[in-house]
Amino acid sequence: MAIAAALILPLGVLFIISGVVVNFIQAIIFVLVRPISKNVYRRINKEVVELLWLQPVWLFEWWANIKVELYVDQKTYDVMGEEHALLISNHKSDIDWLVGWVLAQRAGCLGNALAIIKKLLSYIPVLGWSMWFSGYIILERCWTKDEHTLKAGFQDLKDFPRPFWLALFPEGTRFTQAKLEAAQDYAASAGLPVPKNVLIPRTKGFVMAVHQLRSFVPAIYNITVAIPKAEPTPTMLRMLRGRSSVVHVHIERHLMQDLPETGSDISQWCKDVFVAKDALLEQHHTIGAFADKEFHESGRTKKSLVVVLTLSCLIFYGAVKLLERFPFSWKEAAFCLVFFVIVVILMQILVLASQSECSMPLAKEPKRDRLQQSLLPK
Repeated sequence: MAIAAALILPLGVLFIISGVVVNFIQAIIFVLVRPISKNVYRRINKEVVELLWLQPVWLFEWWANIKVELYVDQKTYDVMGEEHALLISNHKSDIDWLVGWVLAQRAGCLGNALAIIKKLLSYIPVLGWSMWFSGYIILERCWTKDEHTLKAGFQDLKDFPRPFWLALFPEGTRFTQAKLEAAQDYAASAGLPVPKNVLIPRTKGFVMAVHQLRSFVPAIYNITVAIPKAEPTPTMLRMLRGRSSVVHVHIERHLMQDLPETGSDISQWCKDVFVAKDALLEQHHTIGAFADKEFHESGRTKKSLVVVLTLSCLIFYGAVKLLERFPFSWKEAAFCLVFFVIVVILMQILVLASQSECSMPLAKEPKRDRLQQSLLPK
């Protein structure tokens, strides 16, 4: 899975150098500012971290020219970015998180976009560290440990100074054919609606989110992501290679106060939402669009382009001045070579961490039982 060095090196150098600077600033304000005022820390962090997160947005929108076509009613469209919201979505591709970032940037809340992620992702150099400093809720996928982590993470958002989005994928994993078959077998045996386009949601985390957030988060955005039949599924690797695609996003807003009160009823509400989401995706496969919502076409955000061009010029100018002042020796040249190798390795790690399981071979039959155990509700 080699990526052309002509692409990965300049992108990687820009991302790593600017990312290390962003992480350093985040660490400084985390130590010096956050103990004094968490809200001031969050306001500063929003502006700082967007300098890093806008770079993948630029790759998505400008380099790969991946188009996000939004289907949403006008009332919801007008309040996006103006209120706290819990986002629930199907998990279609390995860059669904980046689709969310693109939407958040268009709504003006990219730096306040949060998510519930697995612990492994927080170890990714630069990007994962920026998420940790930004307050992402990090889980170990062990409920005895994660229950406390979730409660603390949700309560920590109570005094968030600006509108935030918190993303949650109730399916718990990316959609693949093997996982769908396991979910279908379980649904058939349990007398549940048999899904065709989604997995059966694991609702324990969602129930806790509703219980903990409903006093200060007014809305849930039910997001459905679909790829038109004629378009290839976007992946991190395809994006880095500059290959275009189209993503359709359907958003339905629910008032948090309208959800049921009991845990079992909230769980059933989530399951019903995914049954409806499955039917919506089936309709989308037939007609190639979401017919029940208004289509909102928005162009590429210019802010990401400005940030990438500005950072590129600054780094290039700094490198030229450094070479003029300190001509390279052989040892220094060797150091730069090692640095470039590290950049390539880190970018490969980023691709591998985001790469969809859809690209992997399907699990063999003996592993089916284990797959079912890991996917299905407990």
